[in-house]
Amino acid sequence: MTRMSSGPRTWLTSLALLAGVMAGPAHAVAQDKVVKIDGSSTVYPITEAVAEEFQSESKGSIKVTVGISGTGGGFKKFCRGELDISNASRPIKKEEIEECAKNGIEYIELPIAFDALTVVINKQNTWAANMTVAELKKLWEPEAQGKITKWNQINPAWPDAKIDLFGAGTDSGTFEYFTEAVVGKAKSSRGDYTASEDDNTLVKGVEGSRNALGYFGMAYYLTHKDKLAAVSVAWDKNKATKDPVAPNAENVINGSYAPLSRPLFIYVNKKSLETRPEVKQFAKFYLDNIKSLVEEVNYVPLPDEAYTAVRARFEKQQTGSVFGGEGAIGVKIEDILKRETK
Repeated sequence: MTRMSSGPRTWLTSLALLAGVMAGPAHAVAQDKVVKIDGSSTVYPITEAVAEEFQSESKGSIKVTVGISGTGGGFKKFCRGELDISNASRPIKKEEIEECAKNGIEYIELPIAFDALTVVINKQNTWAANMTVAELKKLWEPEAQGKITKWNQINPAWPDAKIDLFGAGTDSGTFEYFTEAVVGKAKSSRGDYTASEDDNTLVKGVEGSRNALGYFGMAYYLTHKDKLAAVSVAWDKNKATKDPVAPNAENVINGSYAPLSRPLFIYVNKKSLETRPEVKQFAKFYLDNIKSLVEEVNYVPLPDEAYTAVRARFEKQQTGSVFGGEGAIGVKIEDILKRETK
């Protein structure tokens, strides 16, 4: 696919600019030629990459705006009918399903990729390259607030130094997924940490402190791996291995990076799809080009069979969620394939 730009994709540096477009009306393009998207900052790089390609091929005749209010924030807008597409780093929840139904919003759920939710430390951190889920729980559970504040409280062999914590904001699907996977209950977390729905803020925070620890999507880590280190995570419930497992594409595909592998989604407003040709054109372009763009922005594509099933769901305009309002902890790539091909 031919690109207009001569350099590498700059989705991280342009994030604030593109997100800011959501704040005001479109000027050069009529309102009915704008595709409005908001939601997950984790899914943002994928959707922004698709939007960049789409706007290039449509020669500016259709404008695509992409916001980053977090998965929960995106669903709030989506279920009020304010968006054409909602980016999500978790499946839609029961209360969101009910809110959409109350407002007459039907949607098509489209899995697009897998992510390795990545725990990161500063490059200067020489002691915490490997951690267990139990250690992460001890650090992040609500009971830790104001009490577990130093590295040696997690492991006596580690430094007597204050931990600087950075994590997802409460409207983020990453926050919900991480707390459910690590602590055992969604949204159950200590509150004394630097929180943001914008992963760039978290990246900068961990980069700036030797004693920092944070978590966000794998793409944000890989884009900054010269300044950040990824923690390998050991999970005693993982039947494949109890050894620390690194967050990378291979371990996502083979299912060993558990419980922090997760599916990513877009949700398309059915009414927008039926009544706005530009939305249908963009969504079709999204699915036609998703695999190569997912790889380009450092996420893990689904198998070809899964994308075929997802396209069939889109073509049939099959509404609803195959997750039934439940979470996706422990869901593997092959599970997505089974759900989509039922």
